[in-house]
Amino acid sequence: MEKSLTKTNINWYPGHMAKTRREIEEDLKLVDVVVELLDARIPRSSQNPEIAKIIKNKKKLIILNKIDLSDEKENKNWEKYFEKSNIPVCLVDSNSGKGIDKCIKQIEKIMQNELELLAKKGRVGRKIRVMIVGIPNVGKSSFINRISKRSTADVGNKPGVTRKKQWIRINEKIELLDTPGVLWPKFENEEVALNLAFTGTIKEEILEKVDIAYYLVKFLLENYRQKLCDKYKLETSYIENILNRDLPENENIYEIILEIGRKRGCLVSGGNVDEEKTAKIILDEFKNGKLGKITIERAN
Repeated sequence: MEKSLTKTNINWYPGHMAKTRREIEEDLKLVDVVVELLDARIPRSSQNPEIAKIIKNKKKLIILNKIDLSDEKENKNWEKYFEKSNIPVCLVDSNSGKGIDKCIKQIEKIMQNELELLAKKGRVGRKIRVMIVGIPNVGKSSFINRISKRSTADVGNKPGVTRKKQWIRINEKIELLDTPGVLWPKFENEEVALNLAFTGTIKEEILEKVDIAYYLVKFLLENYRQKLCDKYKLETSYIENILNRDLPENENIYEIILEIGRKRGCLVSGGNVDEEKTAKIILDEFKNGKLGKITIERAN
């Protein structure tokens, strides 16, 4: 039987979305630049289409965050992709601070012409006002803490953790409006839902954990086979033999997952593999970067 994603009614919090949208639309009147955070591993799936509708003609900067977890070659491809669309973009690792200085310079560059015009009219020293938006788990609070060099925002994966509105000074030129700015992801299709599940944006409980691990392993076999083999001590010849069996693809991939479970000692009585535990290990190790730097979505 061909494997397909368990059909689940995924609730993407339309009530919260409406409230957050109203707040962002109100706050937009106060800012010059919108900084949109995306997960560098899944730039398309982590970009809520509602954000473009809300911010309309506001100046925008895209931040590809979590580059410590994503494929360096693909990071460059995504950078070129946004630049071709004339959208300023920065590659950032909020944990180490890599790329933060470039972000600050980009914000200043985006507003340079406008500030020069204001200066000619006598309005010298006006601050650049910035708002940050993104879906849950793209690292918004960590980014704010890093760019402001202080621990003002509560860091957490729970949607809407950052509640209280405040202005945060970035430097003598820029200040940041810290608002909730969290728009829940809109699941346009199963692929988007899976990508968000891979990266931990939506809870694994919403979809079947073994299903999620299956599709992740399938992707890794097709795109990062050596990394999968290295991590779980699988011989490439073993993988090829399993995949070349005259059986449906889903059974072959499932067998590889079971082998990973055996290697990791995920055994229950009778020598059977605990597939739930195995799936959790695979998903956690991907999310934590222990499988190496991996990008799920391609720019092309």
